[in-house]
Formats: sequence, C-alpha cells, structure tokens
Amino acid sequence: QVQLVESGGGLVQAGGSLRLSCTASGRTLSSYAIGWFRQAPGKEREFVAAIRWTGAITITYYVDFVKGRFTISRDDIKNTVYLQMNSLKPEDTAVYYCGASVAVGSPLSKFRADYWGQGTQVTVSS
Repeated sequence: QVQLVESGGGLVQAGGSLRLSCTASGRTLSSYAIGWFRQAPGKEREFVAAIRWTGAITITYYVDFVKGRFTISRDDIKNTVYLQMNSLKPEDTAVYYCGASVAVGSPLSKFRADYWGQGTQVTVSS
C-alpha cells in the first residue's frame, strides 16, 4: 500500500505561483496513476489533473479550468509528482489532495483515487 504526503501549499497573491508536491512511500509511484484534486470550503472535491507513465511515455490530463495554468509532472528518483500552479486566482483557493489509482489502464479523465494524501492548503489572495 502506498502512503502519500502533499506539501508546498501556502498563501500567495493572485497572479502568483506555487508548486505542490505529492511524495510517496511504501510503493513506487510508477505503479499508479496519480491525480490532483481540490476542495474549497462548502464545495465538493473536484478533479484537477492526472498523470500516468510507462517508461519514457507520459500521459497527462487537465480539466478545462486549469489548462494553460497548471502543469503536472513527475520525478521518479524522488518518487514525487508535482503540480506547478501559475497565474493563480482567488477561486483556486482550496485544500489540494493527491490521489493514487491502481487502475492505470483507465482513461485519466475518469480518474478515481484508491489512496489519498492528507491535503495541503492553498490560499490565493486578491
């Protein structure tokens, strides 16, 4: 079983950037598809982006409201997946979670996490 720990959240002004990290222990991340989600106060948790890879082939997926602003990537040596967030907006304020899915053959657009991290808070001020 994999354990996930998110980090990198914080307070940033609108237009700024943050890079979130999702570091795994217990298993290598390449065994899973990895996704980022977020949950704002009073709202449902929503899918943001996902990644899976096999050797040199990496596949990523983004929801429309983050395309062009967020980038998901991985570092095999550090067993970490990143979410680079640029041009942040106040509406990006949320707790961000990473999740791991064992369904590596499923479309990333239908990502469903089997394991979750504890989340990291991102606050974007206007």
